[in-house]
Amino acid sequence: MGHEVAREVAHEEIQDEMLDDLPLKADIRLLGRLLGDTVRVQEGEDVFDLVERIRQTSIRFHRAGDEAARRDLEALLPRLSPERAVEIIRAFSYFSHLANIAEDQHHIRRGREAAISGAPPAPGSLARSLALAHAAGIDTARLTGFFGGARISPVLTAHPTEVRRKSTMNREMEIAGLLDRGERMALTPQEKAEDEEALRRAVLTLWQTPLLRRIKLTVLDEVANGLSYYDYTFLDQLPRLYCAIEDALGAGEGAGEGTRDTDGPDVSLPSFLRMGSWIGGDRDGNPFVTADVLRETVRLHRSRIFAHYAAELAALGGELSLASRQVAISPELEALAARSDDPVPSHREEPYRLVLSHIASRVKATRRQLDGRGIEAEPYADAEALRADLDVIHRSLCANRSRILAQGRLRRLRRAVDCFGFHLACVDLRQNSDVHERTVAELLEKVAPGTAYASLDENARVDLLVRELSTARLLSSPFVPYSEETRSELAIFREAAAAHRAVGPLVIPNAIISKAESVSDLLEVAVLLKEVGLVSADGTSAVNIIPLFETIDDLKACGTVMDRALSLPAYARLVASRGGEQEVMLGYSDSNKDGGFVTSGWELYKAEIGLLDVFRAHGVRLRLFHGRGGSVGRGGGPSYDAILAQPGGAVNGQIRITEQGEIISSKYSHPEVGRRNLEILVAATLEASLLQPEENAPRPEFLSAMEEISDEAYRAYRHLVYETEGFEDYFWSSTVISEIATLNIGSRPASRAKTRAITALRAIPWVFSWAQCRLMLPGWYGFGTAVEAFTQRRTDYGLAFLAAMYREWPFFRTQLSNMDMVLAKSSLAVASRYAELVPDPHLRAEIFGRIRAEHALTVKHLNAIMDQVRLLEGNPALDRSIRARFPYLDPLNHLQIEFLKLHRGQGAAADVAEDAAREEILHGIQLSINGISAGLRNSG
Repeated sequence: MGHEVAREVAHEEIQDEMLDDLPLKADIRLLGRLLGDTVRVQEGEDVFDLVERIRQTSIRFHRAGDEAARRDLEALLPRLSPERAVEIIRAFSYFSHLANIAEDQHHIRRGREAAISGAPPAPGSLARSLALAHAAGIDTARLTGFFGGARISPVLTAHPTEVRRKSTMNREMEIAGLLDRGERMALTPQEKAEDEEALRRAVLTLWQTPLLRRIKLTVLDEVANGLSYYDYTFLDQLPRLYCAIEDALGAGEGAGEGTRDTDGPDVSLPSFLRMGSWIGGDRDGNPFVTADVLRETVRLHRSRIFAHYAAELAALGGELSLASRQVAISPELEALAARSDDPVPSHREEPYRLVLSHIASRVKATRRQLDGRGIEAEPYADAEALRADLDVIHRSLCANRSRILAQGRLRRLRRAVDCFGFHLACVDLRQNSDVHERTVAELLEKVAPGTAYASLDENARVDLLVRELSTARLLSSPFVPYSEETRSELAIFREAAAAHRAVGPLVIPNAIISKAESVSDLLEVAVLLKEVGLVSADGTSAVNIIPLFETIDDLKACGTVMDRALSLPAYARLVASRGGEQEVMLGYSDSNKDGGFVTSGWELYKAEIGLLDVFRAHGVRLRLFHGRGGSVGRGGGPSYDAILAQPGGAVNGQIRITEQGEIISSKYSHPEVGRRNLEILVAATLEASLLQPEENAPRPEFLSAMEEISDEAYRAYRHLVYETEGFEDYFWSSTVISEIATLNIGSRPASRAKTRAITALRAIPWVFSWAQCRLMLPGWYGFGTAVEAFTQRRTDYGLAFLAAMYREWPFFRTQLSNMDMVLAKSSLAVASRYAELVPDPHLRAEIFGRIRAEHALTVKHLNAIMDQVRLLEGNPALDRSIRARFPYLDPLNHLQIEFLKLHRGQGAAADVAEDAAREEILHGIQLSINGISAGLRNSG
């Protein structure tokens, strides 16, 4: 009876949500109509009719695996000329992009409606987290202390899964702005007509703008793209978020965002949330990241933040027109105003404008000095000096009954200076441990021929490196010839040291070691940093040395490696010089490719537990850096749930997370959405640190059960991917992996070596390829077999026990929820057509048959454990969103398959390929990749 009541309540909630979705549907219909009108006018009625026919047939095929629909598609699609097929792909792709815009606007709409109606704050909101903290008896002083010691950093990377151009993103933002305007304002009929006409123009411009880049991105192109998000979101919204947190804490218990006490005391927090970036500093596998590129990256960052300061100071000068006859000023402001050489006569009686003019002149001089140009005013020594002058204005306003004037733009500018400094973002250096090893080996060999560092065992290497760290003598010399690789590595580190001297230590605070496996991997980087003065012989380091543990074996060994490193006095001194904090990065992508989704997640979880024990024993504070991708197969999924699913004590106010590929644009290209995602990081970190129990799992038996499930899933995954003869051929034939490499979406090669081996393939194209063919295999494979074996072996436990694990354990619940979403986006019907691209019928039948069987078993057990009849039953909003995309997503897959046949010269389509332009065929494949990626949203 209770279960029936629960289902009735759930049904009512779904009905309410469907009503809430009506505005979303209206926006989608509007944008779809405008796109349809554009297609009619630009390409003709016959193309529009063809789009509709393909859409309807695709719906029949998807919903029921309708064989008649399959035959219709197989008869219709190959007859299309490449030129006509490209137009069809463009239509479906643009609809996916427009639907994404409408969906993002709907999330904003629902958030605003909830706030206006006074609804309880949503999970992931700052207001809810603070309310939960107060309810748990955590007072404002403790919360302020928490933020004082916190360190949160989203780190933008250039990993190539963002297939959109900036030009199309700008038009999409224009469309979003017009929808938002219509939502927030009561428009007159004329205004509505004008806005619809503006929407038509924007949609037409989109249609006539190429979706894809024709030239390959350079690293500096990627840097420029990354800087766009500072304009869209970070420069404005990050200071506003700080203000909201300070206001909520200042207002006391029960206060929400936006509550301000303009006459009360300030709550001033340190800048615990800072932006990070790998773009321009990540050399792992990217030979195009050089010292020159790093130097230009730092300059571009610096230029962007100085331009922001100049604009804000000019705007403040327009606002603070206070006259000395009307309001008193502080003596320190008066002294600062006296130093101004502002030539405008009317400003003589406007002290705040005099001061702002003086500050602006110094900011300009600072920028010119850093750029190596002549200066006309005294430059600032550092960002703290600039902040000190702005603080003078703040104190004067507050002391003279004008505190409210200090709470607006000035407050946000002061926060920006504190948060972004003169560097804008903290750039990480990253390089593979093998490169570090070769570089150190060459330096040692030049100094002491016969050292043969590469042939030494680990103990001998550690002893040698420790001795090298204790001496001030350098290994390198400008008079000794080195290999190109060694010269490049030393140049990068020298450039980092120069950046430190120019704009301070936050400009490049981290050196990350990919494929870290041993203590010597850490010490090698310390030795290289010592060569440029960033590590000194007395054990002081200006840079955090961060190991990245990536494979399953590395994750299992990371606790032992760090225990030995922290036991070395030489390394312990380096950690002590960094405030007794050590950061460790965990790689989600490569561990998934290595061992599968289930085992990757479990080994990451166990690695965190092991690291916590080691760091507690050494009295060192651990900060974890999570190398998550956009897709579930690369550690993606909702950030809020992922942070709360960490082991007890693993967050402790300290977390860094990579933001990659298309996830960056989906999270941060709209200011309100960007603000919400930044807020989620803060809220989740607070809850995980202060409100989560200090335990590894609610019950000890959960840990042993998860170990058994992981072992079985690992065997199933490895057996398919690495032990099945012909699997590599199947993968390269049945996915777009070969064609992905032709997309101009990143500066880094898709593979580490010129081979078809899965081991050499980067995790990003591996996951991206499986997403394109709609199997999403890295996000679920092996779970069904694992649960089947577990329940058969542990008859005393069974599915009921796993259901309890799902209800009680956030880690397991998050794993299954992510699988639920991935499986809902997959389509065996569509994937079966990709399998037909495999030339060997026996190989095709064997491998796809195994995948199909595992898929069915995984869905069966997942639904049983989650107590649902169908996938995403517990998340109806996401279910409706995904299902609404299929009619526009599936045709892109079907057309992509036809283009792949043409491109690869298979079957009857090969004859067509002889007459078709190869470039047009490849262009069609690339467009389809773009459209499918947009439809899936988190595919890379």
